[in-house]
Amino acid sequence: MRVYFSVLLLLISFSAFGQSSEISQIKTQREASNKALKARDDARHLDFLTEDVLITTGAGTLISGKANLDSYVKKASGPAMYWIRTPDEILVNPETQLAWETGTWKGYYFDQKDPVAQGNYSAQWTKKSGTWLIQSQLFVTLK
Repeated sequence: MRVYFSVLLLLISFSAFGQSSEISQIKTQREASNKALKARDDARHLDFLTEDVLITTGAGTLISGKANLDSYVKKASGPAMYWIRTPDEILVNPETQLAWETGTWKGYYFDQKDPVAQGNYSAQWTKKSGTWLIQSQLFVTLK
């Protein structure tokens, strides 16, 4: 019986370490994505997305695909903005190589320090390519 509990404890420890490692990888990807947006490096920012990414903007516009998102951003009128996404929770399913992230976002004009828009977001990540990439994101503007 003691051996059974020891093996069970060992498996739980490996699982927890694996989850922690995957969550850390996603957080690193999110931070790098935020830095790319703030630096106006659109090409780098797109590297964090799958080709078939789905984005729902804070105003409810649905954008399908990396190329369409790039076009949407380039055609946007008004002052240039960037967004910072701050995760509150990340859950990983190692069997499906999918993850769920939820948190808050703030939008800034490049020439201002205070956010001009903010709200909540959720993201689905996939690691099918070997690297965690964003497969879909939903933004809701709440202020």
